[in-house]
Amino acid sequence: MIALEEKKEKKQEDRSTDEFIKGLWKENPVFVQVLGMCPVLAVTNTAGNALAMGLATSFVLLMSNILISLLRNFIPKQVRISSYILIIATFVTVIDYVIQAISVELHKSLGAFISLIVVNCLILSRAEAFASKNNLKHSILDALGMGIGFTFALLCLGVVREIFGSGTVFDLQLLPENFQSWIIMILPAGGFFTLAFWLLLFNYLKEKRSKL
Repeated sequence: MIALEEKKEKKQEDRSTDEFIKGLWKENPVFVQVLGMCPVLAVTNTAGNALAMGLATSFVLLMSNILISLLRNFIPKQVRISSYILIIATFVTVIDYVIQAISVELHKSLGAFISLIVVNCLILSRAEAFASKNNLKHSILDALGMGIGFTFALLCLGVVREIFGSGTVFDLQLLPENFQSWIIMILPAGGFFTLAFWLLLFNYLKEKRSKL
């Protein structure tokens, strides 16, 4: 009996670990599921903007997952999507005012993309596919994993684009001042080129790992 309980506990721990790490690699929102492309391409012209958007999205994802998981047995199926959007919009409004209070300049840099978190496919998909069907613990771990994975992906793009586009990282001079910056990297086209590079690298590493 004790051995059975220990086996059950170990299985639950393994599942909890899987729920967290899947968003970092196996089901990375950007590099695997290719979700939330609007902010990925639009606001990653600097590492600072990328980090801010990633943290904002992670906050909304975490809080909406928590609330939807707690209310999953009370929300009628007929109005579940509209209910999820209402919950998500509430937390987007909160983070919008928080960013504005912290830095007006940052708020202007992110622009309308803060409000567009409401329609981010990542958040709505986790609400529908996971939080509405799982308990609070697993919903939190899922949100944290996906949020960190999304933020990591945005930083990957933001750091590369800022280095080659401005010669800086988080506004700190990294390359020599006489470096000829690649203006295209801070333009929209640079987002597509950088995303293509990271997708190529990510898929190469994933394929190489699967052969081990």
